[in-house]
Amino acid sequence: MLINNSEKVIPNARHEATDIGEGFIWGVVALMLGMLIGCALLVLWLYPQSRLDRTLQLPLPVYPAPRLQPSPQADMQKFYREELKRLNSTGWVDKAHGVVHIPITDAMRKVAQEGVSGWPTAPAQPP
Repeated sequence: MLINNSEKVIPNARHEATDIGEGFIWGVVALMLGMLIGCALLVLWLYPQSRLDRTLQLPLPVYPAPRLQPSPQADMQKFYREELKRLNSTGWVDKAHGVVHIPITDAMRKVAQEGVSGWPTAPAQPP
């Protein structure tokens, strides 16, 4: 036993009877191991093909063309030019129904001047 400066006796540390017992701890360990093994078996049952070796063998297979985009910058510039050409020109969208497209600048000017039909207007501001 330890004796404090004020002559009080401090008892040595010991096991309390209310603590968790050794049997309970071993039971929890067994339960956790059982659950781990059960989860592993469940995964193997749900995904039976996961154990197959799927590494590529040489020679590598030949995939159909196009294999790669040879010039992404040139392709993007071509796409950009085509889109700008369409945005700045007129043409038919649906000739049978009389639907055309007009240059974007003309369309924006027309919307700014006339507005959009059916679009709600701003409420009148109080004076």
